Amino acid sequence: MVLVLGLSAAGTAAQPGADPAITPNGAIGEVKVIDAGAKQMIIKTDAGSLVTVVLNDATAYMRVAPGETTLSKATKIAFTDVGEGDRVFARGLVAEDRKTVPARVVIVMNKVDIAKKQELEREEWKKRGILGVITAVKPDTKEITISSRTGATQQSIIIPVSDKVELRRYAPDSIKFADAKTAKLEELKVGDQLRALGDKNPEGTQFTAEKVVTGTFRIAAGVVTAIDATTGEIKINDMQTKVPLTVVVRPDSVLRKFPPADQMGAMMMARGGQAGAPGAGGAAAPAAGSAPGGPGAGRPGGGGMNMQEMLERLPTISAADVKVGDTIIVSSTQGADPSRLTAISLISGADTLLNLIAARQQQQPGPRQAPNPSAGLGGVQFGIGLP
Repeated sequence: MVLVLGLSAAGTAAQPGADPAITPNGAIGEVKVIDAGAKQMIIKTDAGSLVTVVLNDATAYMRVAPGETTLSKATKIAFTDVGEGDRVFARGLVAEDRKTVPARVVIVMNKVDIAKKQELEREEWKKRGILGVITAVKPDTKEITISSRTGATQQSIIIPVSDKVELRRYAPDSIKFADAKTAKLEELKVGDQLRALGDKNPEGTQFTAEKVVTGTFRIAAGVVTAIDATTGEIKINDMQTKVPLTVVVRPDSVLRKFPPADQMGAMMMARGGQAGAPGAGGAAAPAAGSAPGGPGAGRPGGGGMNMQEMLERLPTISAADVKVGDTIIVSSTQGADPSRLTAISLISGADTLLNLIAARQQQQPGPRQAPNPSAGLGGVQFGIGLP
């Protein structure tokens, strides 16, 4: 039996328009509640559906390591070994209302093991990854050309896409790196953001990729006019178009807060860089011995404003920390409703960030333009995330 936790269960197609994690033969989700007395647990799918898993003395429990696609290396465990936060595939005949499944087998991925694997993957993408914007797609030669920023330098890089390259793409309204689906080269578009895992050639002009993830993203900025805590919706007026927008914040959305300019300058100085407050000329360099910045970010001594690394180092906040009157910047995939954005990333305190972008643009040669968040935050790719 082939098993992929996180996709459709048991190889059975989900009903059109239904939650793909719930099929006639099972359900996949995170354990939210365990009721030992009632012999049941409640799991929540990635789409937010709640399913009650009914257990009995004959139910078998097996643990697999994250990333395994078969049960060849599974180990038998007991009901008491399953914990809240674990990811499970409850295999059994799902009720017609798709809310209950009497489980014959419960296959478990431990939450600690999942977190460790995700952290290792994230570090690998930081060390061996590249981030940029697609400037050309050539299906005939199977090549992608991207524009990628390293420090203050914008560089054109060619990425060959052989049949061995794993190519995936964010679906509309998806918000997680893991949501990206298998794609074809012809689906990519000029202007898409791209992350790739692999290695550059010595000249830095070509990138041999193992994995490529792309997506069409939208970036908007505006002042918060209203917040509905019950629905997780934030209202803004788009700074560029002046059109009202609704920003939907989901549990997997990443929210960060940009500190005031004076605090940001102190943070940079503490890391051994120059204060990059509005009007300052330098950028933060990572402290000695620190890990490399995010893909496409500058490196020590590279010069320029290393904004990509700044954004990925900002402290996370909760939706409750966003207030009416805050200036926010939000990234989203292109959805069916242009007036609604499902937040992948949201940054509060964006006045400081917009001023930093403007300061950097003033230092660059050529005509000076006002910061345009819809154009990638002055060259910083802010939509596509990390594992």
